[in-house]
Amino acid sequence: MVRAAVLRSAGAPLEIVDIDLPGPGPGQVRIRLAAAGVCHSDLSLTRGMLRATLPLVLGHEGAGIVTEVGEDVTTVRPGDRVVLNWAPACRACDSCAAGEPWLCENAATASTGLYASLPDGTGLHPGLGVGAFAEETVVDEGAVLPLPDGVPLDSAALLGCAVLTGYGAVHHAARVRAGETVVVYGLGGIGLTVLQSARIAGAARVIAVDVSPEKEELARLHGATEFLLADDSTPKAVRGITGGRGADHAFECVGRGDAIRSAWSATRRGGRATVVGIGGKQDMVSFSALELFHYARTLTACVYGSCDPVEAVPELAGHVLAGRLDLDALITDRIGLEDIPAAFERMAAGRGGRSLVVFDR
Repeated sequence: MVRAAVLRSAGAPLEIVDIDLPGPGPGQVRIRLAAAGVCHSDLSLTRGMLRATLPLVLGHEGAGIVTEVGEDVTTVRPGDRVVLNWAPACRACDSCAAGEPWLCENAATASTGLYASLPDGTGLHPGLGVGAFAEETVVDEGAVLPLPDGVPLDSAALLGCAVLTGYGAVHHAARVRAGETVVVYGLGGIGLTVLQSARIAGAARVIAVDVSPEKEELARLHGATEFLLADDSTPKAVRGITGGRGADHAFECVGRGDAIRSAWSATRRGGRATVVGIGGKQDMVSFSALELFHYARTLTACVYGSCDPVEAVPELAGHVLAGRLDLDALITDRIGLEDIPAAFERMAAGRGGRSLVVFDR
């Protein structure tokens, strides 16, 4: 039996229970989790904002050690340290063939199947194909990425989602260049990673924006040169900081229509606004036809860092080992499975950075 965090239905309390987890089948890998990050997507799943097949084991941002492999597995073996990949590319669909594995049309297939069960026989689905809020999980071979030596196993969990997404938004989607100005809306785990990544890219000014004044110290720790409280005047304040021009790049890491609109307005003429946050389908954003033409800005979304995790994890590990990327600074709370609901409350209230579930603390 394996201890896990189970969501039976949207809006229901999270249950910490024992589940029955079968061994790996052909092409599958069993992992003992070392740690799992608490992501906003997990909160969205509990609230029903993201579609999911229920009941499920939450969690998708994790790292651990391979304990068993099924037949035909060739890329990892027992004892290997790995990062979990919640969106493994099939390498065969049109998006993969076009060189965009982050948009793989089959990446979510694993989340719809049963992989474990409750003691009463009720089948369970792995949240986002991973089920990382558990002491152990079983995933397809494509969902495990070898972790380079030297990177701490617990904090490496963040490489699987927050860090890969935030870093990729800066370096792969927006392609920030040295000397440019960046503004970042929302300072959760992804937003803080965007701050660090903008610094790595050599941005001259990095403006952090959040609704909570408590985030200023955290923002500056991660590379922000200025901090603004989010309100209707934020775009004007950004233009004031940038000599009336606006930021070269804006990153929206909140997932709200008003924040997207503000990020767009804070961007200079010809600049780029990148939406990283996941918003609701009823939350609309509007622009006039004239401003779209006049400002010639680019508005784009970034899914999973717009990069291939197979290539990105070694790249990120290189930055960690060189001291350019600080994973531990992103973690403000190290918790157990039973503390996940409180972590969701902090996240909803905009407090702290990443909460990390650490197993065998």
